[in-house]
Amino acid sequence: MRNLNTKDGLSLSELSLGCMNLPTDDKAEAEKIIEAALSAGITYFDTADLYQFGENEQMVGEILSKYRSQYNFTIGTKVGNQFDAAKQEKIAWNPGASYIKEAVKDSLHRLGIDQIDLYQLHGGTIEDDKDETIQAFEDLKQDGVIRSYGISSIRMNVIDYYRKHSSMATLMMQFNPIDNRPLEVMETLGDIRPLARGPVMKGLMSHKSSKVLEEKFESGILDYSKDELKESIDALARLNSDLTALSYAFLRKNNAVIVNGVSSLEQLNDNLKSYGKTEDLTEQEYSRILKAVKTLKYGEHRI
Repeated sequence: MRNLNTKDGLSLSELSLGCMNLPTDDKAEAEKIIEAALSAGITYFDTADLYQFGENEQMVGEILSKYRSQYNFTIGTKVGNQFDAAKQEKIAWNPGASYIKEAVKDSLHRLGIDQIDLYQLHGGTIEDDKDETIQAFEDLKQDGVIRSYGISSIRMNVIDYYRKHSSMATLMMQFNPIDNRPLEVMETLGDIRPLARGPVMKGLMSHKSSKVLEEKFESGILDYSKDELKESIDALARLNSDLTALSYAFLRKNNAVIVNGVSSLEQLNDNLKSYGKTEDLTEQEYSRILKAVKTLKYGEHRI
């Protein structure tokens, strides 16, 4: 398993585990998934306080604590969505410093750790007091509560502000050959490490692509109609019959950490199999992928 570093020293496995869809109602199954991930060399586990309103952090923390003496790994979580755990509902978007500094204590407690490796703002709008948010993250880093911070956002104006005015180390976006909107951001990131969520596009970039196309994309998505999606997927499949490996290779070319979420051990094993077949792309091979799809840009939240 390759590892990619952030500018402030975090080492993240190139293929990482997104924990949002882990079965919180079946802890034994979730532990099998996490144990298999660790044994395969996955060292970065990504969660958020909002996932199952704290239950995901709690479960992930409890499971990983059992393996801390055997493996070196890093945990990332997110903040900004204020929620009521008892009512199981989101209350508000809150990127304020006082909220962040209180919420981090709750995440530390649920995860069972005394320092968060990567703390991410879980969204963000241009109307936020972004300097206040940035200072909160800087204070937490200075105090040793977190090691590193980043944002998870698809808003160009928000991304641009944090890129220019913070020392964020990571930027998380949905990113794959079909949803290639982050491409326009890549050249401006400098030493900020991209984290690619949704690398298989809800299964569209997998061996189940035909079924997924019929079940999930009847109305198309982004600038694609269903027929255009099928045309692009067929063209990509002609380049590589393993669409997941093709997506991974595409993301590797963009120096991204691949944060792939799973809900079953079978899904994880499929992803690991495809990762094992992932090869570095030549410029010609990369160009062929781009020719098979539409080049998209973020249409809203621009400066």
